[in-house]
Amino acid sequence: MLRLIGLSVALALTLLPGAAEALKEGECEVCASFLGKFYQSLKDSNADFNNADIEEALLKSCKDARGKDNRFCYYIGATSDAATKIINEVSKPLSYHVPVEKICEKLKKKDSQICELRYDKQLDLTSVDLKKLKVKDLKKILEEWGESCKGCAEKSDFIRKITELMPKYAPAAAQARTDL
Repeated sequence: MLRLIGLSVALALTLLPGAAEALKEGECEVCASFLGKFYQSLKDSNADFNNADIEEALLKSCKDARGKDNRFCYYIGATSDAATKIINEVSKPLSYHVPVEKICEKLKKKDSQICELRYDKQLDLTSVDLKKLKVKDLKKILEEWGESCKGCAEKSDFIRKITELMPKYAPAAAQARTDL
């Protein structure tokens, strides 16, 4: 009898997800962030937490996603050009209010690329010297804002455009730069 109980306990321990499968700090950064914001938006809008509504909201949310968030949507099949569809691996657990970290753990098992996504390091526009940045970085700032610089040929053109748009997209940084 004791042997049977011991065997049952050992079996249960092997079937339970262990610490080895848990996400490490900073792992699945984009997944956890995007799904966290998405889940919060569902709660804020008092959405009905059923599979179909969640999938529809996810597709709508992914349509507006940019950068790494868009890449995450591509990996789960929530974009029009995605090759695979594992949206149900997100919508079903969300309908049961499963924590986003657990959802990301399951997604990692399906496609490890999902957890390899990292957000680019954000520049502190209040203190950075725009003249010392590369044109590539200046273009990236504009791209993050959803803007472009048509007709910009010189680095100074990009800097001018960024400082012109800064009050709209980064008002705190624009204010701090005028205080310098």
